[in-house]
Amino acid sequence: MPAYARKEIVDEAVVGIYHCVSRCVRRAFLCGVDRYSGKNFDHRKVWVRDRLEELAGIFAIDILGFSLMSNHIHVLLRNRPDVSRDWSDEDVARRWYRLHPWRRNEDGTPAEPEPCELAAIQAEPERVALLRRRLASLSWLMGSLCEPIARRANREDRCTGRFFEGRFKSQAIVDETALLACSIYVDLNPIRACVAPTPETSEFTAAFERIAARREASPVVADSVMTEENVVAAKPPPARDAWLSPVADADAPREAKKPSPKAAGNRASDRGFLPLTLDEYLQLLDWTGRAIRADKRGAIPADLRPILERLQVNADAWVDTVDRYGRIFRRAVGRVSSLAALAARRGKCWYQGVTASKLAFG
Repeated sequence: MPAYARKEIVDEAVVGIYHCVSRCVRRAFLCGVDRYSGKNFDHRKVWVRDRLEELAGIFAIDILGFSLMSNHIHVLLRNRPDVSRDWSDEDVARRWYRLHPWRRNEDGTPAEPEPCELAAIQAEPERVALLRRRLASLSWLMGSLCEPIARRANREDRCTGRFFEGRFKSQAIVDETALLACSIYVDLNPIRACVAPTPETSEFTAAFERIAARREASPVVADSVMTEENVVAAKPPPARDAWLSPVADADAPREAKKPSPKAAGNRASDRGFLPLTLDEYLQLLDWTGRAIRADKRGAIPADLRPILERLQVNADAWVDTVDRYGRIFRRAVGRVSSLAALAARRGKCWYQGVTASKLAFG
């Protein structure tokens, strides 16, 4: 496989979607049950999941999906330089302070910044412009995710050295056909690895978070008469998946949406990423997971075929596309026309994976 510089894959000046993967050193099971030592490190997956949620409220990057395995991490990200450009200098300073606090509370959380501390960060316009770019950078988000986890794990193991193999791998997702296949592939990682039998039992995935959030959603106050006091008291806490981008984007304009007030605290924006409802997505996810695990896959159900046809995905090759996704696609994924357009923009003749794209997406 040819080697590409990061800048040839990721254009951080424009909105784009990328599949990012970080692996533990020597592919050891440092976030699961280590087959060599017998130690269980599953609790580290909680660290990673919580850190992802924290970073979702800091960076101008939408987290579309994720799955945390025993020896590697998958994250599906959409960088949003358009969102960071709308932040005030004070917004940038506050977010950077949360990422790199000068003071911490007794429980280790970042302390509330003093006005003088924010003013110090804002004092140099060039510095603010640099921080604004960093807060929309995939590299900075992945570094801010992996480095604290590595340090914490090394402290726990009382050792030094690398925890992750090196820099994360990235893959450009250039159209909706590729995005659907990639998202399903990421969510089904535990099922493909025989860690879980169904999406609703696949902990530490975006699908699990979305399903759990739907189950938790229920009316808080059953009384028919509501007063101002119990309306305030009945205000539900944020859904557990509120930090993830919503799935449905069917009614969104093609240009990027502006972040809404409810998105300001825990995610970059409320923009979805697929022209499907959450129910349609979960239905396709569930059937695909069962088909991958089954001895005989059978034909794709008639009610699911229109979902794939809407996105111009080869329904007959769908299960093979998801099952072999990690082996057949390389630095960029999409229809042949999309790959050709991307190659032309980057000054290249082609990207590897044209044959696989023809089979998967027609």
